[in-house]
Amino acid sequence: MIKMSQPPILVKVHQNLGTISIHREEKRNALTRAMIFDLIQAFRDLHGERKVRAVVLTGAGSAFCAGLCLEEMNAIVQEDDNFDRWHQDTSSLAELIQLMLQFPKPIISAVNGPAMGFGAGLVLASDIAIAGPEATLGFPEPKRGIVSGLCSPLLHFRTGGRHAARLLLTGETITAERGVQIGAYDEIVPTKNLWAYAAELTKQIAQSAPQAIQLTKKHLNETVGEQLEMLISLGAAASATSRTTDAAKEGLAAFVEKREPEWK
Repeated sequence: MIKMSQPPILVKVHQNLGTISIHREEKRNALTRAMIFDLIQAFRDLHGERKVRAVVLTGAGSAFCAGLCLEEMNAIVQEDDNFDRWHQDTSSLAELIQLMLQFPKPIISAVNGPAMGFGAGLVLASDIAIAGPEATLGFPEPKRGIVSGLCSPLLHFRTGGRHAARLLLTGETITAERGVQIGAYDEIVPTKNLWAYAAELTKQIAQSAPQAIQLTKKHLNETVGEQLEMLISLGAAASATSRTTDAAKEGLAAFVEKREPEWK
C-alpha cells in the first residue's frame, strides 16, 4: 500500500469552524513560495463556505510557523538580477496579509509553538490570537540581513510603537507571557486545548449576525487601522529591496551554512 503524503497546507471544516493547518514539521512549518499560494487559496476556499463562521490558523507539531523558508530564499538571493523575483514574492506575501485583514469572518490564530518572522506576521494579521505556554514570537530578519517590512505595520498596529521598535531592532524572541503583556497574544491556553478553545470562541461569534461581524472587522481594520494597506504595500517594497543587498546574501548564506554572518 502506498502512503499518500500530507499536503503542506491542510483545510478542514467542522460544523461552523474552518481550520487551516501548516504541515512542514521537519522545517518547523517554514513557508515555501508554493505554500504561500496554498494559504491564499485556503482562505479563498473558506471564504465561500457559508456555514463557516470563523477560521482557526495553526501549525502541526511543536511549532506554529518559523517564517519563510530561508534555504529557498538563499537560493534566490545568490541569483543575478533577482529583483523581479523578490517583487513577486513580497507581492504574494502582501496579498496574503491583505486577504486575512479583509476576510469577512474572524481568524483565530492557535499558536502552539514558536511564531517567528512572517509566522509572527500571520499571528498579527489574525483577529484573535490564543497561545500555548510554549508559544514564542520574534522577528529575527535583521540577523539575516533582511527587513521585516510586511510585519512591522501589523506589529505596530497590535502592540504600539515602543514594543514594535524593540522587537524589530533587537531581533529578540519573547515568551507567550510577554506576548500577552504587549498585546501580540490575547491569552494563554494549554496547548492541548487550543483548538477546543477556538471552537468555543466560534460558538460565541456565531451568536452574532454574520453581516454585523463582517462590518465590525471592516471597521477595525479599515478605520482604526486606516493606513495598514498603504503601510503593508510600502513594507513589501522595503522587504524586496532588502533582499537584493549584499547583507541579505551574507546573512542567508550564513544561516544555511550554520555560521555567524560577517557584516561589512
